Amino acid sequence: MAACTFAAAIPGASRPAGQPAAAHAGVAGDPDVLGAERLFSAWMEGQIAYRGLPGIVVGVVSDQELVWGKGFGFAEINAKLPMTPTTTFRMASHSKLFTAIAIMQLREEGKLRLDDPVAKYLIWFKAKPAGDDDGPITIEQLLSHSSGLQREAGDHWTSFEFPTADELRRLYADRQAAFAPSVRWKYSNLAYAVAGMIIEQVSGERWADYVDRHVFKPLGMLASSVDKNVSGLAVPYGRRMPDGTREVLPFVDARGLAAATGVTSNLEDMAKFVSAQFRRGPRGGAQIVSTGSLREMHRVRSVEENWTSGTGLGFDITRIKDRTYVGHGGGYPGNTTQTLIQLDDKVGVIVLTNTNDSNPSDIARQLMATVGQAVAKASASRPAPVAWDPTWARFAGLYRGRGGDSHVVLLNQKLVIITPNAPNVDSPITLEPLGGGRFRFVAPTGGGAVGEVVRFVEQTGRPMRMYIGDGWIDRVQ
Repeated sequence: MAACTFAAAIPGASRPAGQPAAAHAGVAGDPDVLGAERLFSAWMEGQIAYRGLPGIVVGVVSDQELVWGKGFGFAEINAKLPMTPTTTFRMASHSKLFTAIAIMQLREEGKLRLDDPVAKYLIWFKAKPAGDDDGPITIEQLLSHSSGLQREAGDHWTSFEFPTADELRRLYADRQAAFAPSVRWKYSNLAYAVAGMIIEQVSGERWADYVDRHVFKPLGMLASSVDKNVSGLAVPYGRRMPDGTREVLPFVDARGLAAATGVTSNLEDMAKFVSAQFRRGPRGGAQIVSTGSLREMHRVRSVEENWTSGTGLGFDITRIKDRTYVGHGGGYPGNTTQTLIQLDDKVGVIVLTNTNDSNPSDIARQLMATVGQAVAKASASRPAPVAWDPTWARFAGLYRGRGGDSHVVLLNQKLVIITPNAPNVDSPITLEPLGGGRFRFVAPTGGGAVGEVVRFVEQTGRPMRMYIGDGWIDRVQ
């Protein structure tokens, strides 16, 4: 299959109306970013050629800008219709992010609590417990995949016949939870279908209408919809068979599972959603939830058994090479998708594909490791460090308190703290200068006074005293 590519840098594509132009105007033209784009493109074209993939659209977001978008291969093979940043895809389980946001919006309005039992809003929700002391399933457990509910609600991934909401209610009476709540992380589409029903019960709106009015439109996601066979959809192809062929799959309506897997979108719209994760402020307009709610959603609530990944509220959270990423993956008949977002760098990548064996997670990691990292470097804006003062060398020495000893050691224009009787010389605490003889306590873990102020007090006739946060210890050497 010949590879067809379409590339575009789209300044402002992800910026909501009224938002000032980002300070990243030069990122798209940065030589390292352009080189990384060429590197990734060469690799991606090889993936299409050797694996026979139909088509892929990728994008990289820097804060409020979609700085690069590119299509590879075809949205429709026979017609040789190229992939572009406006090609639409079934976003599959990315739908869960919009469901979680809707729940957080209703919570901010005081209409529900995360620790509310589901049965408070859905009186029919009475699954057979997994044990004798399960306790009620809460809304938070639905969103964090810790409810213990079954993964699915029938054979819809085989038959492509998804249940309606009424069928789900009837089905639920015969369900028995696989685990008690909060026993382990267990992915569940059924749980998100139930969460969607809570949104409908509390808001008085259909889930699809609620998301369109309270999420899509405020973000300017005008190409996004729920379970509509819209024009511009990429043709969905099944996995590659041993003879190299791929089945063309039908459009599938998610029906009662729309809140888990029913959204359709494109690169430009999803870039607006990724940019929303970096904004701060109270809810209003394009700020679809408050900063506080976003932080809750991005923090782990439930972890996988191997402790390398887990779920916040809606968002998947993954550790890759000691860095934390949020986002989600999605799989639907003939479509697989992935977002990967690094919150500290304000960089996100988006991968949209029209087949089921493309492994978009692997593609997203390669995209982040190349173009994403180059964009992060080009857009970095860090305050200038406080200049080293040679007189700070006098703070070095051994300090002693009732809880133990701390040794302040002078390195090359840098002060660190070690505990003399502990094996921490390979990861000392750093004293980051703040100015005026004050320092910030910087440590790899959060058990101590990390982030707090360290200062030194000198008084005639008394030993030097080091204050770490609220506590203090005196110098003995």
